[in-house]
Amino acid sequence: MKRRIKALIIFTGTIVTIFAINSFYLSNHNPLLNEDTKIIDNSTVSAQKLFEKNWQTIRNEYYDPSFNRQQWYRWKTHYQNKIKTNEDAKVAIETMIASLNDPYSKFMTPEEFERQNSSITSKISGIGVNIISEAGKIKILNIIEDTPAQFADLKSGDIILSVDNKKVSGLSLTDVSNLVKGPVNTFVSIEILRGKEKLNKQVIRKEITIKTVKSDNDKDIGYIQISSFISNSTPNEFLEALENTSNSKGLIIDLRGNTGGLLTNAIFIANLFIEKGKLVSIVGRNGYKYDIEAQENNVHIKKPIIILVDGTSASASEILSGAMKDYHRAKLIGTKTYGKGMVQKIIPMPNKTGLNLTIAKYLTPHGNDINKKGIIPDVEVKFTKEALLNKKDIQLETAKAMLSSMITKNTY
Repeated sequence: MKRRIKALIIFTGTIVTIFAINSFYLSNHNPLLNEDTKIIDNSTVSAQKLFEKNWQTIRNEYYDPSFNRQQWYRWKTHYQNKIKTNEDAKVAIETMIASLNDPYSKFMTPEEFERQNSSITSKISGIGVNIISEAGKIKILNIIEDTPAQFADLKSGDIILSVDNKKVSGLSLTDVSNLVKGPVNTFVSIEILRGKEKLNKQVIRKEITIKTVKSDNDKDIGYIQISSFISNSTPNEFLEALENTSNSKGLIIDLRGNTGGLLTNAIFIANLFIEKGKLVSIVGRNGYKYDIEAQENNVHIKKPIIILVDGTSASASEILSGAMKDYHRAKLIGTKTYGKGMVQKIIPMPNKTGLNLTIAKYLTPHGNDINKKGIIPDVEVKFTKEALLNKKDIQLETAKAMLSSMITKNTY
């Protein structure tokens, strides 16, 4: 079942880019999706030139040629010969982008761009914890399995007080994350508060691989959770999950909380279940429309499927669930999805910065524009106060009951 999958960096969601196109999915003749393959621009230019490069790129590639009904040249004139430092450039570029009134387009500093690339490869050099800021305190949300953090006996709920003797009070999550991360095989000293006890942990940094797909079996029902589509390893992880659940008679795919990621990941997975026809349409600047068709493959999955969605299922999650719903290949259970139907492209910029720019929108196979509308599930199931108090996943329970009935009655 497994096949080699090239890394495709085409996103929809909070991020989107276009990179290393694989002919299995997309035609190299498609002008929307045919771009160069460099991830980082190591060239160094002046702050003024950095601003002008961003201005020109937006002028040439932004989805809305009216630029939110404004004269785009005014920004170049406004900042001409006024930008002296990188901070000046950052402020000017962010102000210019804000005028587009587009929540998805964004300028990225070198640090933000580096983190973006780490998300794509699903590999970071760190200790294996996810942290949150809660009431002004930096708390460990969870520990990734088989990582240095687990071996050092760090636990969910631990409050981080200092990193390498630097107090973290008042620091942002990004600042704390940067303190914890570092070169592989170096140690970081972390002081934590667990209950009323202060503990010091010496933790070695390692390359952390982040899994985006989990699977399980419950009698005749297979369960696959996709937490994100952002990693270029997600397709292989999903194929492994299919193998793990191959003996099941029905399948639940959980997309709740999945805010999106690589467009091509969604296309790849949809193509495993939809053998022919349009999977998604991309509509670019000036109305240019490109249909991405299902390709022949050796994977034929006929079992009934239920997809779980909620209000945070967005972008690539909606591409997959929208295609599966349009072709009646799966039943959707949960609540209405987020409604993110725009496509962004991550563009490397000089000085190791990046530009996340809206370049298109997408439509479901039946031509539905779900942007700001979302996808309504076939069966709406909202969490009740009682279910939350009792920690009952009534959406998953409903899916299992419905899928069991479908298997028994052979109605799919």
